[in-house]
Amino acid sequence: MSGKENIQIAASILSADFSRLGEEVKEALEASIRWVHVDVMDGHFVPNLSMGPQVVRSLRPTADRFGSRLHVHLMITEPDRYLAEFVRAGASSLSVHVQTCPHLHRTIQEIRTLGARSGVALNPATPLSTLEEILPELDFALVMTVEPGFGGQEFIPSSLDKIDRLRRMLKKRGLDRVLIAVDGGIHAQTVGAAVRAGATVLVAGSAIFNERASVAENLRELRFAIERSGRTRKRW
Repeated sequence: MSGKENIQIAASILSADFSRLGEEVKEALEASIRWVHVDVMDGHFVPNLSMGPQVVRSLRPTADRFGSRLHVHLMITEPDRYLAEFVRAGASSLSVHVQTCPHLHRTIQEIRTLGARSGVALNPATPLSTLEEILPELDFALVMTVEPGFGGQEFIPSSLDKIDRLRRMLKKRGLDRVLIAVDGGIHAQTVGAAVRAGATVLVAGSAIFNERASVAENLRELRFAIERSGRTRKRW
């Protein structure tokens, strides 16, 4: 895997205007977004509350029309209880946190059995070593570059070393197919560093959905920043 042509932007709807959610998601899909990122929070694992399966279900027809993936990031204390419900609602991929899954292999296997792609999310202070045994079973690893639970936070610079070490770990083990997603503080000023470190999926919320410009204009700015960074990115 190499080069800017493999970089994907995932639009995080946590920052969207929920009074016109369908319209904003459609704008993103019309601007060639093929990953829609849905943050699910329970007020326990993270301090905020957010959406549930009904939001995924409502977005599925639009996502299907554009051939887009609905990714559900489960920031909840008992994700195993809800895996099937979210897949039935339309989730095409699910990520869980290491801390919430005492039997992580079984959780990942259940996600796959349900027909969805699987990922594991790491908080900023969660070491990469927690992924060593599960990496071959994953479709992607999600590196949190802010503390989970709130939108609009600033990118944690030390995350770049973590992304780079994960890239090297995957390369060493011949697991180039495993995507590296980064989530938090992603905007035109941070995407370049994230891509050069090894990120292949960039989860962006407030950089896409804001009042400064249209969704399409914001995506053009992000893609231009990725284009520039792709010229100097290290090859896998």
